[in-house]
Order: sequence, then structure tokens, then C-alpha cells
Amino acid sequence: MKAHFTKTLLEVRDLEVSFKGIKTITALSGISFSIGESETLALVGETGCGKSVVAHAIVRLLPPESRVKGIVELVGKSLLELSEKEIAKIRGKEIGIVFQNPSLALNPVYSIGHQLAEPLRVHRKEKKKEAISKAATVLKNMGFVNVAEWISYYPSWCSGGMNQRFLIAASTMLDPILLIADEPGKGLDRKCITELEIELKKLKGEKKTAMLLISHDLGFVQRLADRVAVMYAGEVVELAESSIFFERPLHPYSKGLLNSLPENGFVPIPGFSPPLSDPPSGCKFHPRCSLRKKSCTERHPELKEIDERSVRCFLYP
Repeated sequence: MKAHFTKTLLEVRDLEVSFKGIKTITALSGISFSIGESETLALVGETGCGKSVVAHAIVRLLPPESRVKGIVELVGKSLLELSEKEIAKIRGKEIGIVFQNPSLALNPVYSIGHQLAEPLRVHRKEKKKEAISKAATVLKNMGFVNVAEWISYYPSWCSGGMNQRFLIAASTMLDPILLIADEPGKGLDRKCITELEIELKKLKGEKKTAMLLISHDLGFVQRLADRVAVMYAGEVVELAESSIFFERPLHPYSKGLLNSLPENGFVPIPGFSPPLSDPPSGCKFHPRCSLRKKSCTERHPELKEIDERSVRCFLYP
């Protein structure tokens, strides 16, 4: 399913990730999606479904024991074929990254100003004073007051919400064309999540930044995403425009996710996600699906396009 945007920035096709150990574990299989200019695509699904593995695979930050196959292209440039030196230049410059847990992502021994200025000094070779001045401007544009005070602070002096906003500022200092935000609202209170939403919407509106948003918070996703890709056990089971998805989900797992929301009765999906080391035969969701048929236990469904969306389920021809 192609994005309804004029220019495709990121193209992911048949992405497969496995981890070699005593037993080889396939974490992702057949992941395909695209992200258009200024579009926000959200990856949703339960913990352990592989959402973060997708993000790490795109920017080549997986551990050495991983094996990656498929195609990942950023504006036609094959990211999986670049050298480590070449991909390091793209991280931060063309692809901004906001990973979960800002307390770990920010260096505790450097001030906020130093860490915001660092991308400018590394990638653009700007002088320290000029880079710090630009960092202060970015914080001011994000609504911070007493900017001179904030840039002298250290991460341990700040709340989780503040540190997450600093991470977003740092990741966008170089005006990347794509921002990968992995559970950016995790651990934040409602006020901080609202502030976070404002920052992300501002990035999209003012800088036309495209975004890969990874979240289990469906309300957050509904307010920010243009399209939604639902993941289950290492594969995409549904891909649709956000408004259509939230109004009329097709896959039984998608329906289960929405039914588990408080406003929909808080009905949990029975059972648990299968371990990636031992996935079930046939459709990976069939052990938890009330609509399963015999064929669901025997054959693995393909991702098929239906009415401008994609779904992996035998309920749909």
C-alpha cells in the first residue's frame, strides 16, 4: 500500500531480521511500508511484536548477532548497503532519532546546551559559541522561557518530560527529513504527553518533517498519525489510513486492540503473544482468534490489498 503523498522518503520492502544464538530467532519477516514527505506513519502493537526492531534496523543500530535482509531506501539511497561511516553521517542529519527512556539517551555528564549543540559541531563543524546560540534559539522556539538557564542544566536536574523534549530538540537540530520516534510518550504524565504532541505536530506543520511513530498508546497515535501499520509477532497484519483504521479495523487483532481501549469497554485480547522463538503454524494470531477456521491453523496468510488498505487474514479474499 503506497502513501498518498507526492514524494516517497522512506521505502521498506521485505525486511527480515533474525538473531543468531543457540537457536536462530526470526524477529521480523516480510515487513514492507513506505513513508511520504511530511507523512506520519505509526507502528502499533503489543510489547514484543517487533516495532522497535524495525526502527533499529532502519538506522543500523542492531547488535552484531543480528542478520538483516531486504531493502531500506531513504530517498533512493540503500541504507543497508552503506558503510558504518556513511550510515553514521545519515543518523541525526537526515534521520533524527528519539528512542524511549530519555534518561538513558541523554549523557548525564554533559549539560543540555552541550548535547543540543553537539550535532551542529559534529556534522556542520560549527564553533561552540555559535552552536550553543542556535540550541538556545531552538529551545526558545519550543516555548521554553529562561533559555540561558535551561541550556546550563544537566539531565538529572530535569523531569522525564523535559528530557524528552530536549531529546526531540537535539534530534531535529539538523532539520532531518525523517524523525523516528520510538515510544516517545512512555513514562510521561498526561501534561507532558500533551506538550510532546504539540512539539511533534509543530515539526510536521512548520518543517514538513516525516515521522515513523512507534507507540502502544492508540490515543496518541490517533491524534498524530496519517496511516497506521499494525504489527503482530514480527509482521504487519494491517496497514490503513488512520481515520479509516480507527473507524473500521479489519484484522481480528486490530479489532482486539481497539476493543481493549477504556472508551471501548476495556476488553482485553485473550491469551498472549507467541514467543518469537516458537511461533505457531499458520496464522500467528490464530491461537487467540475467536474467528479462526481450520485453514488458519495450517496456512500462513499473505498481506493483501483491499479497498486501499492491506490486511493479512483469510477472512478477506
